[in-house]
Amino acid sequence: MSRSRQPPLVTGISPNEGIPWTKVTIRGENLGTGPTDLIGLTICGHNCLLTAEWMSASKIVCRVGQAKNDKGDIIVTTKSGGRGTSTVSFKLLKPEKIGILDQSAVWVDEMNYYDMRTDRNKGIPPLSLRPANPLGIEIEKSKFSQKDLEMLFHGMSADFTSENFSAAWYLIENHSNTSFEQLKMAVANLKRQANKKSEGSLAYVKGGLSTFFEAQDALSAIHQKLEADGTEKVEGSMTQKLENVLNRASNTADTLFQEVLGRKDKADSTRNALNVLQRFKFLFNLPLNIERNIQKGDYDVVINDYEKAKSLFGKTEVQVFKKYYAEVETRIEALRELLLDKLLETPSTLHDQKRYIRYLSDLHTPGDPAWQCIGAQHKWILQLMHSCKEGYVKDLKGLHSPMLDLDNDTRPSVLGHLSQTASLKRGSSFQSGRDDTWRYKTPHRVAFVEKLTKLVLSQLPNFWKLWISYVNGSLFSETAEKSGQIERSKNVRQRQNDFKTSVIAQEEVMHSLVKLARGALLPLSIRDGEAKQYGGWEVKCELSGQWLAHAIQTVRLTHESLTALEIPNDLLQTIQDLILDLRVRCVMVTLQHTAEEIKRLAEKEDWIVDNEGLTSLPCQFEQCIVCSLQSLKGVLECKPGEASVFQQPKTQEEVCQLSINIMQVFIYCLEQLSTKPDADIDTTHLSVDVSSPDLFGSVHEDFSLTSEQRLLIVLSNCCFLERHTFLNIAEHFEKHNFQGIEKITQVSMASLKELDQRLFENYIELKADPIVGSLEPGIYAGYFDWKDCLPPTGVRNYLKEALVNIIAVHAEVFTVSKELVPRVLSKVVEAVSEELSRLMQCVSSFSRNGALQARLEICALRDTVAVYLTPESKSSFKQALEALPQLSSGADKKLLEELLNKFKSSMHLQLTCFQAASSTMMKT
Repeated sequence: MSRSRQPPLVTGISPNEGIPWTKVTIRGENLGTGPTDLIGLTICGHNCLLTAEWMSASKIVCRVGQAKNDKGDIIVTTKSGGRGTSTVSFKLLKPEKIGILDQSAVWVDEMNYYDMRTDRNKGIPPLSLRPANPLGIEIEKSKFSQKDLEMLFHGMSADFTSENFSAAWYLIENHSNTSFEQLKMAVANLKRQANKKSEGSLAYVKGGLSTFFEAQDALSAIHQKLEADGTEKVEGSMTQKLENVLNRASNTADTLFQEVLGRKDKADSTRNALNVLQRFKFLFNLPLNIERNIQKGDYDVVINDYEKAKSLFGKTEVQVFKKYYAEVETRIEALRELLLDKLLETPSTLHDQKRYIRYLSDLHTPGDPAWQCIGAQHKWILQLMHSCKEGYVKDLKGLHSPMLDLDNDTRPSVLGHLSQTASLKRGSSFQSGRDDTWRYKTPHRVAFVEKLTKLVLSQLPNFWKLWISYVNGSLFSETAEKSGQIERSKNVRQRQNDFKTSVIAQEEVMHSLVKLARGALLPLSIRDGEAKQYGGWEVKCELSGQWLAHAIQTVRLTHESLTALEIPNDLLQTIQDLILDLRVRCVMVTLQHTAEEIKRLAEKEDWIVDNEGLTSLPCQFEQCIVCSLQSLKGVLECKPGEASVFQQPKTQEEVCQLSINIMQVFIYCLEQLSTKPDADIDTTHLSVDVSSPDLFGSVHEDFSLTSEQRLLIVLSNCCFLERHTFLNIAEHFEKHNFQGIEKITQVSMASLKELDQRLFENYIELKADPIVGSLEPGIYAGYFDWKDCLPPTGVRNYLKEALVNIIAVHAEVFTVSKELVPRVLSKVVEAVSEELSRLMQCVSSFSRNGALQARLEICALRDTVAVYLTPESKSSFKQALEALPQLSSGADKKLLEELLNKFKSSMHLQLTCFQAASSTMMKT
């Protein structure tokens, strides 16, 4: 027999899994032409035709029955299409075992209840609420012995109702061979059970909502059917009878289980009370345990016990619990006071501060312990700084001893070490080991600044880190997670704006540090109203440049250390300003001290002349300036973030003026040395360079320098200063970035040239005037008359005497400085030639012999000093010759030449110095 339609095809089922009696909706194609056409329906091999309800050719609703297979197909059979097929499957879940006291929205097969009772563990009451299988998966007993498990989990239990329940033990004992997928299913079952317990009876109503609707529909259908048949009027209301039956069933059930439920409720109440007492029995011992743990310092244990007791008994109405909890609160309050005292105690480490703040936060201490700690630390640091200053001031005044120890620092300062090294070189005694003398040599103010900076660097980092943690809220994230502490952290952020406006802690500490340092190092830079608080040193002498440089290094190291703490630059700007002021003051003081040192160089002049005609004074002058500039090298160098010392025009002008003053002081020293009376010259140490010619011919025991000799030595030094020393000093100034070097050089050179010219004129006046003054008496000696004189036989003695005097000047100058010889002799020759020209021009007339004699003497002098002739002296000689009558005969010219040769031959030895000078000048 052929069928007229295609076989049924199931393409979907909703839901696709569930426990027995789950209502499902089947969808597909060709599922029948009507309810009578549907002749078969199986799900997982179970016949579900009795519960099937045909809706349409593509939809059937039914309930899943008990089946042997966990998963199977949905097969629909119709008259028109025959046995069908399925593209989907249904998974049958095992139903939860419901106890006799559990609520259920559907009818429960009582056989399941009795089966569950046979699975219970021995010793457990039958009415216990404990489920036999809390995970909802199949139990597979392990092969591990009970003794091995007890040894492995000492003091624990596999009973999940016990306080010492061990999940690992339970899993090993009951699910050692269970797969991971099944364990994941067990987790899902536990979550569902937890959700059901939390939802209560409403969950059962929701779960059985469809059952209630079906029952309501069934009753409504029966009621309508009875009304339609009219049986309700004849035989009475069937629904009323059914209601009465159900009420009697309910009353019977209540009577049957009332005693059992009453005993269960009472047992549960008793068991719960015992469990609570057993669990929180520590409350009765808690006051004593708190005292013991406080004595041991186990504050964490105390806080944990207190939190536990507070959560359990904080709002209890039981009088006994209230009494013991009040004792606990009393001891906790005492602990709060103890921890607050420890927190505010100074000194303390950052770790301890954070720990005490955490304890106080966990104990819900009123107020803000962290803010109180910051305030206490702030006051303590200020107190330490001022106490340090008072101690050094008293020590300076000699009110107490010994001097405050700089943290037992055995390392002497750099300057102290240098002084010790210098003493060793001088042959002084020095004891090894710790030498405290350097501390007493170190000025109190410098030692105070060292101590002050060490004190700040030892205390401020912890203070700053605590403050940063407080401001950014990390302190509270580290110490607490409770709502009250979170609120407190919010209040902290609100307080930040107030703190920024006042900057109570950081700026005051920085300002105190800077002002105390200024009071010690720069007392004039603080206001009169602050002098008593930050000053009071009462010292008359100012610190030297070396100690100021040492103090600058100390403050710089302090600034670097504070910068490493990431302190904002606006807070450190006052320290930068202090460093700049100290650097400027150090430069000023060093230059002033250099001027004082140079002023004393005159006392060190030994008048020892070397081959170049110089004493050691120019070298000492240059070395003194070089050493001063070298000592300022670190001061003038700009560290990161520092400004140049010379950035202010006022500073540039002052430094330039001090530099000029140094040069002029040395020039003044030279002038003083040149004009010093003979009696004031100490010649006991006079000596001559062994490689130089004999000074002034010979040295006698009673030798002393004349004013002319000192003038020559000073002039020689002036020449060297102009050509070398001043230029070298200018280079050193430029190397150290001094400003206004051109002005310094110009003013110094002008002053030096003025002194040189003045000294040179004085020397020429001393040497030339006697020679010039001897010419006129020499010419007219023996009543000589140019109009009436004998024929010339040679150069007269006055000229020879003048030449000898010039040679003496040459010898004196040559012995000191060869370079001064042309300059000095040129001026002397100018004076002599000018005087000789004047004398010749004053003669009214010359005889033939007189003219020849005058021409002979003028030519002899001119030819002898020809190498030192200048345009002025040549002009004077020319004017002198022009004043004479010209030679008329060749005999006179021949006689003149013979007499000149005779003069040069007879004076050859004396005139050799001029020839040597001539050859030397030609070579150069």
